[in-house]
Amino acid sequence: MGNATKLPLSMRALVIDRPGAADELHLADVPAPIAVLDELIVRVVAAGVNPIDAKTRAGKGVSAAISAYPAVLGNDFSGVVVSAPYEAFPLQPGDEVYGMARVPRTSGSYAEYLPVSSLSVTRKPKRLSHIEAAAVPVAALTAWGMVVELAEAAPGQRMLIHAGSGGVGHFAVQFAKAFGAHVIATGSPRNLDFLRQLGADEVIDYTETRFDEVLSELDSVIDLIGNVHDNTGTRSLTVLREGGILVNAPTGSWPTMAADAAAAGIRATGYKVPADARTLDWISGLIEDGTVRVHVDRVFELADGAAAHRLIEQGHTRGKIVLRISDVPLTTAGGAVTGSEPGAANGQGSAAAGPRA
Repeated sequence: MGNATKLPLSMRALVIDRPGAADELHLADVPAPIAVLDELIVRVVAAGVNPIDAKTRAGKGVSAAISAYPAVLGNDFSGVVVSAPYEAFPLQPGDEVYGMARVPRTSGSYAEYLPVSSLSVTRKPKRLSHIEAAAVPVAALTAWGMVVELAEAAPGQRMLIHAGSGGVGHFAVQFAKAFGAHVIATGSPRNLDFLRQLGADEVIDYTETRFDEVLSELDSVIDLIGNVHDNTGTRSLTVLREGGILVNAPTGSWPTMAADAAAAGIRATGYKVPADARTLDWISGLIEDGTVRVHVDRVFELADGAAAHRLIEQGHTRGKIVLRISDVPLTTAGGAVTGSEPGAANGQGSAAAGPRA
């Protein structure tokens, strides 16, 4: 193993002992992780909360792959490297990083320390606090895959984005706009101005207007709802042009999507996000130059993780919810982690710059 600081034998974590309601989440002392092969150990300062976390906790999502309890959930993280895989590795102890864990293949980010593959971690954007950075990886990588890789956002394209103010949605709107698409976003009345600030060219209040009655011949639909509300997925098939594409992300939100799309003669696909640091580097660049901003709706302490899960299950979050895990470690000139800086992770809210118009 490369340059490293000595890790404790145990750590504080938010765990579940069994699948169930949000109240199953509780603090516990668990063994600290041990790095193998190319893994780094990161001291987690903040962790994003995602719908997949709540689904997994409830016994859905990826819960079938949990091999033992207590289990630590959480994929998003921002923190500081405390152990590198080898001496010449580009990231060394003391470096501020962020990325996406692969729960439950490893323990998750709702803990003081996290083992993470070298392919899934990169340097944190300097303009973001750890709180803001923890809100980025899962949502932004999902939005990138849907908007840039599959829907191929480009000038002249008309793209509809459902739930544009949510965690994935607020990145999807900004990515689509940055790549030149004409963006139409649906949202609740309280989020319409927020969607315009993100760069949406048109906004639709779904409580007042049925989108399929006012839209047609679209090039693509980014479906972040599926059929869990008002058959949004099925209705979206009717607004696409011939040769258009629908990209759906929420797991289990529309079980009949493939059959429904085939019957309508429309291309449709689901999407599952990879923990890819190379793509996250591209996203970091857009954040650093002010093209993309991050919105954090609420910050909870680790002990209040159950409240964070209850909030995200309501489905009305603007941007992201983040857990504050620990303080930012102090480092010496040689990069070794020596202690912690109280209060250093208290940043909250959006980056100063707005999206590029």
